[in-house]
Amino acid sequence: MHVVVKRADVSAYRVPTDCPESDGTLEWDSTTVVLVELAGGGKKGLGYSYASAAAAELIRGQLAAVVRGAEVLDIPRAWAAMNRAVRNIGKPGIAAAAVAAVDIALWDLKARLLGLPLVKLLGRARESIAAYGSAGFTSYSVEKLREQFEEWVGAGLRMVKMKIGREPGKDPARVKAAREAIGEEAQLFVDANGAYSRKQALAKACEFSESKVAWFEEPVSSDDLEGLRLLRDRLPPGMEVAAGEYGCDAVYFRRMLEAGAVDVLQADATRCAGITGFLQAAALCDAFQIPLSAHTAPSLHQHLCCAVEGARHVEYFHDHARIEDAFFDGAAQPVKGYLRPDLSRPGLGLEFKRADAKRFLL
Repeated sequence: MHVVVKRADVSAYRVPTDCPESDGTLEWDSTTVVLVELAGGGKKGLGYSYASAAAAELIRGQLAAVVRGAEVLDIPRAWAAMNRAVRNIGKPGIAAAAVAAVDIALWDLKARLLGLPLVKLLGRARESIAAYGSAGFTSYSVEKLREQFEEWVGAGLRMVKMKIGREPGKDPARVKAAREAIGEEAQLFVDANGAYSRKQALAKACEFSESKVAWFEEPVSSDDLEGLRLLRDRLPPGMEVAAGEYGCDAVYFRRMLEAGAVDVLQADATRCAGITGFLQAAALCDAFQIPLSAHTAPSLHQHLCCAVEGARHVEYFHDHARIEDAFFDGAAQPVKGYLRPDLSRPGLGLEFKRADAKRFLL
């Protein structure tokens, strides 16, 4: 089979949040989606990233020309060419997200050409992957936090994650309220987004242990590898350190793993240069015997984590779940706490609802 990319289209959409949102270090009121559509062989592949609209401009200005004419089945070659094209721009951040959206579209197109769901193209390690509900923003009242977590646990999710760190003095009480809302059986995760200092994070961890917190994400900045390692060694038993969501390439993940900084590595295919980059992160996790967790974008990551033996779970992030459900037929929906790719649908199994998304177009 010889099929080349004939057309590359990109668009960006800004979707308001359903209420003001914040975490330990950031506030926001919208999320931008960059969507890529690649045509070739009579099929169309779809890829997307949650990024700045600047990523769409980068794709239009540079990456579209790189992939037009590229052999669809030779994704590593196209991926390497895109990474060379953004060398002088600086790969981390916007450039990596731009490469990601195109790379995801290439994988989707390849799977559609072969008539396979993406997870079958990659090869299944499992039929389904656990999901954890993620939101509990610091902008939420305690009542709203309770309501959201009770709804998720009632729907079958057995793990939930909340944001902390904006008002550290209030965090233990909020965490306790979350534990009361979900009962004793469900797992409780917290995410500080790097808001704490090392000693502050350690002190808070001791308080959170009273509420049986099992996962402490970015207790300090993910750039502070020594601090993460220190906390990993000293946190209460049963509490894991997680980080890695900002990783853009294999070198970033290797450094984090070599530092012994995390119990669980997080990777995000929409930030680490796509599915190709995510699979590299998975291989590193396998080499270091560290489990992998997918950060956000559940409709994409359900396929990837069902194909990766060392994957533990996928983040069912409130903002992205809302957007994917609104933008795509076939969006991921947890059933009894698990995501299961639909094997009757080729590629990612997503069909873009263009008319519904049009009002958010930038």
